[in-house]
Amino acid sequence: MNEEVQFVIDAAKERMDKAIKHLEVELGSLRAGKANPRMLDTVMVDYYGNQTPINQVANIGTPDPKTIAIQPWEKTMIEPIERAIINANLGFAPMNNGEIIRINIPALTEERRKTLVKQVHSEGESAKVSIRSARKDANDEIKQLEKDGLSEDESKTASDDVQKVTDQYGEKIDKIVKTKEEDIMKI
Repeated sequence: MNEEVQFVIDAAKERMDKAIKHLEVELGSLRAGKANPRMLDTVMVDYYGNQTPINQVANIGTPDPKTIAIQPWEKTMIEPIERAIINANLGFAPMNNGEIIRINIPALTEERRKTLVKQVHSEGESAKVSIRSARKDANDEIKQLEKDGLSEDESKTASDDVQKVTDQYGEKIDKIVKTKEEDIMKI
C-alpha cells in the first residue's frame, strides 16, 4: 500500500481515537450511582483570582462507593472549593469539617437511571457520527488520490481498509456504551 493511502488511513484512525476519548470523557462525568472523582472534572475553583480545575488545588478520592473526599492542598482553599462545588450545580451538598470536604452521592432513582441511559446512548451515537464523518473524509481523500493516479484496485483496497477500521471503532463505542449502561443500571 502506498504511503499516501496509509497516511489517509492513519489520519482517520487518529480522528476516530479522538471521538472515543471524547466519549469516555463525557461518560466519565455522568453519575452512575457510585462516587467517582471524575464527577468533579467540570468544577472550576477561584484560586487566587484564576479559575483552576478542582483537581489542581486538591486531592480527590473515594473512600467508599458513596462518598467523594476532597482534601485541599492549602487549608485556605476549603471555602472556595466548597463554593465552587455548590456553584457548579451538580446537585451535590458538600460537607466541610475544616480539613476535608465530603460529598455523599445519593442513590439514583429508577427514572433517573433510565434518563442517564438515554443520555449515554445519545453520547454513543454522537461518537459514531464523528467516526462516520472521519470515514467519509478518508474515502473522499482516497477518491482524490485515485484521480491523481492511484490505481482502482488500490483505491478499492484502501476504502475497504477504512471500512474495517470504522467497524472496529464502532464496536469499541458499543462496548463502552454497554459497559456504562450496565454500570448505571446496577443498584
